[in-house]
Amino acid sequence: MLIFRGGSVEKRAKKLSKGIQSAYSVTPNTANRISPMIVQSADQYHVDPLLIAATIRQESSYRSNVMSSAGAVGLTQIIPRYWQQSCPGDLFEESNNINCGASILAKYNQSAGSWEKALAYYNVGPTAYNTNHKMKKQGKKYAKQVKKHEKVLKKAL
Repeated sequence: MLIFRGGSVEKRAKKLSKGIQSAYSVTPNTANRISPMIVQSADQYHVDPLLIAATIRQESSYRSNVMSSAGAVGLTQIIPRYWQQSCPGDLFEESNNINCGASILAKYNQSAGSWEKALAYYNVGPTAYNTNHKMKKQGKKYAKQVKKHEKVLKKAL
C-alpha cells in the first residue's frame, strides 16, 4: 500500500497503530508497541505490513501469550517444532514472533507464487494444501478471512 512506502519506520508505525486500533479494537498500548515491529519485519522480508497486521488479527487477535491446541504460539501463531530451526529464540517474544511470521509468509509467497496461496500454506502447510482437498479448502477459507481483515484495516487508514 502506497502510504507505507517511504517515510520513517516511526511515522509508518504510528499510522499503522491508529489503523489497528480503529479496525480491530486493539488497545493503544498494544498497537503502539507492536506496530513498529510489524513495519520493520515487513521491510525486512518485503511483505505488506497490512498483511502481517491482518494475519496477527486472524491468528491471535493481538494477544501475545496465546497458545493453540496444535502448539502454535504468540501473535502470529508459530509452531515451534516446525520453525525453531529457521526462527531461533523465544517465539513468545513479540518481535521474534512477528519476524518469524513475516519470514514464513515471504518464504511461502516465493514458493506459492501468490499471497493468497501463501496465506493458505501458512494455515495448513504446503504439503496438506497440495495433497488433501479438505485442507486446501480450509487454507483457501483462511486466506479469504485474512484478506477480509486486511481490507477492514485499509479502510480504517
